[in-house]
Amino acid sequence: MQGFTELQEHVANRFDELNQARENGVKVIGYVPGGFMPEELVYAAGAIPIGMVYGGGWEAVAESASYLPRWIDTFCRAQIGYYMKDEKSLYKAIDLLVAPISDVNVRALADAFSFYVGLDTFRYGVPHDKDEDVTRYYLEGLHLLKEKLEQVTGNRIEDQKLIEAIEEYNRMRELLKSISDLRKSLSPPISGKEFAWLNHASYLVDGSVLNRCLESIYRELKDKHGPTPKKRFVLLGSTLAMDDVKIFDIVEAYGAAIVMEEFAEGGRHYWEPVKINGDLIGALSDRYFTRRVPPAWSRPTSERVEFVKGQAEAFSADGLLWYQMMYRDGYDVQSFYFQKIAEKEIGVRMLKVVSDYDPVEVGSETTALSDHFGVLVEFEA
Repeated sequence: MQGFTELQEHVANRFDELNQARENGVKVIGYVPGGFMPEELVYAAGAIPIGMVYGGGWEAVAESASYLPRWIDTFCRAQIGYYMKDEKSLYKAIDLLVAPISDVNVRALADAFSFYVGLDTFRYGVPHDKDEDVTRYYLEGLHLLKEKLEQVTGNRIEDQKLIEAIEEYNRMRELLKSISDLRKSLSPPISGKEFAWLNHASYLVDGSVLNRCLESIYRELKDKHGPTPKKRFVLLGSTLAMDDVKIFDIVEAYGAAIVMEEFAEGGRHYWEPVKINGDLIGALSDRYFTRRVPPAWSRPTSERVEFVKGQAEAFSADGLLWYQMMYRDGYDVQSFYFQKIAEKEIGVRMLKVVSDYDPVEVGSETTALSDHFGVLVEFEA
């Protein structure tokens, strides 16, 4: 696919592009991707947003041992590891790190970058329910974020610039959803692994380039058909990071397919656009918090159950695959209930897989991977 190839080249060259932009006075704003940081504010400030979405590498986790305790979530530990071990990491270009504090793991990540790297770090809180009072708390956090971005960039975030940014991101969401919906076909023209890569690339590349490539990819795919999978799964859990593809490899090796994903970090919530109204910051709060499907540690849990149930039906799923990072306790607890909910309310079985990005998890020759295959064979039976 031409659009796919162009996007891959853009990602490969992004480190040099970011450094060139910084030489021209443009600020790069890194952020912890959990679905609570409006990138539109960054674009409207004339800066470049870069999501911390890389994962899957044990070397980065091992590197993190000098900076974070072992019992912090694997994905969050890996982020400081990628910065410390890789001189060409995109994270090296970051001028400001934005961390929406949703739990202790994100706070630990932000503290590590602040303490060990000396990176300017801006934190704001993310409540765990959606009552009116706490919604105002999140909204106030966005106003403070707007002020911080204006301070760092020296640019005022004008309403017209913010509207333009919202419109570009809404178009991105529309295109990602259109491409994902093609997987409702009995013979999806794009694999789960390929779509996940597109999803992750959207955290890293220029918006105008991204939308042009996504439009090209959709045109190429809309009338095509791929192989018909033996089984179809919805993948959900705590974190799906860029380059963490083993769960896709396991499933696809059996002729099955992941046809939908529901994650926080790395799983962009592209199904909800920003509804532009007179209060633009309020519109961002509405989309990024009020209408956002809550993570495992948030309430009401029923919203996530209903969303997953709807996606399992829409994508004709035969089962759920729960994929989470080790030490992500909120998800560990919810998975216990979700397994029972899947069978009782959704009518499908669920398999849980926990990862620490350990090498033993990779490769069909290893014992752990053989165990996973064995469970999957039983799951398919």
